[in-house]
Amino acid sequence: MKKSLSMLGAALVLSFPAAAAPPDSVTIGMQLEPPHLDPTAGAAAAIDEVVYANVFEGLTRIGPDGSVNPALAESWSISDDGLEYVFTLRQGVLFHDGSSFDADDAVFSLNRARAEDSTNAQKVLFEPIDSVEADNSGTLRVVLKRPTGDFLFSMGWGDAIMVAEESAGTNKADPTGTGPFRFSRWSRGDRIELVRNEDYWGEPAALAKATFRFISDPAAAFNAVMAGDIDAFPVFPAPENLAQFEADERFRVVVGSTEGETILSTNNGRPVLSDRRVRQAIAHAIDRQAIVDGAMFGYGTPIGTHFAPHHPAYVDLTGLYPHDVEKAKQLLEEAGYGSGLTLSLKLPPPPYARRGGEVVASQLRAVGIDVGIENVEWAQWLEQVFRGDDYDLTIVSHTEPMDIGIYARDDYYFRYQSDEFNSIIDELTVTADPEARNALLASAQRRIAEDAVNGYLFQLAKTGVWRAGLEGLWKNAPVQANDLTGVYWSE
Repeated sequence: MKKSLSMLGAALVLSFPAAAAPPDSVTIGMQLEPPHLDPTAGAAAAIDEVVYANVFEGLTRIGPDGSVNPALAESWSISDDGLEYVFTLRQGVLFHDGSSFDADDAVFSLNRARAEDSTNAQKVLFEPIDSVEADNSGTLRVVLKRPTGDFLFSMGWGDAIMVAEESAGTNKADPTGTGPFRFSRWSRGDRIELVRNEDYWGEPAALAKATFRFISDPAAAFNAVMAGDIDAFPVFPAPENLAQFEADERFRVVVGSTEGETILSTNNGRPVLSDRRVRQAIAHAIDRQAIVDGAMFGYGTPIGTHFAPHHPAYVDLTGLYPHDVEKAKQLLEEAGYGSGLTLSLKLPPPPYARRGGEVVASQLRAVGIDVGIENVEWAQWLEQVFRGDDYDLTIVSHTEPMDIGIYARDDYYFRYQSDEFNSIIDELTVTADPEARNALLASAQRRIAEDAVNGYLFQLAKTGVWRAGLEGLWKNAPVQANDLTGVYWSE
């Protein structure tokens, strides 16, 4: 009898197999495909969204709460005068090709980024550096020209990642970093695949494989998520579909904030747009909430300047130029355009731009500004607008963190010049005290808002959709990233 019971017990155990192990891979949806994979040689956010913290690492890294954390530098010290930073580097770190990372690589990376012929899109981040040297293989010494309060934060940007001299030239197509994932394959127009780096210096990734798929069409993105072809779309391109996902227990909808100031970028170098009265007329013509409702289905926070509302230094300047059609017409009359004028509006692919552009064009036409819309692909936008200044108006989200300093660059594509603004940024650069910095940031916000440099529309919301059971993705986006280092499946 006992033998029979034992056999029965064994049969019961065999008939109920152990629960399946959680998946060890993830497929992430992105709307835009990166032009290449070298964060030190391009401005496209999609580059960092694939490789930041996954493939490449910097001396510091930015956490999901915007904090500055150790990365390839495990610690650092700062001199009393704020001019000298001594970084203690991690030991035993290998690049994906098996070569060692040391202080010489850090010296190369920083000197390359700040060199006269540097192609780094954020070269200004490295301008405060006076000298870089390796005290020994594990110690990096950086001397600044002047105290720079946000230097450690700047070293956490994707533009400041560490690269090796031997592989730096091929990182666009074959990225070789030190991160927890290795580059595996790129099927152009479709996907990029990463695999776990088994020789990673830190905590190994829970995922063995990560795939980034590029789906530009919002309807196709919806279908791919519903069909299970995509596990997560951290910035879902069709906010009108979010209610359907919220009603489906298979998914989670997570709405957070980004650093994406969505603006009606204005070419201040054009003769007609160099007149502040014309720019002020445009500002009065804009109805921000109507744009948020019409283009983003209510997801987004109206802004009146180039600054994130969640930052403690933010100043709400949305009331400076309230929506006022008659005031806009009056300003155009004063500027000599009472009979109207014609401007072009070049729109890149994201829905916030294409949909927002239709609403903005309608609002501008209502005050006498005839707007001709031209839809361009991302590569065209970078070439014609960002690098070539060949535009009147465009709509884009500036997703770089704390980037108000771009208005001090005379050659930036806004073509804005202001000695008063530049002096504010100069003072901000050498100021470390948080309260003093916040006061200067407030002054900077007011200056560009009063000058109506651009049409300030809304802060881009981070509308994420992912499968229930997927954990560790960022709710907010303090930097441009799809950081997979802490992502895992709970089921």
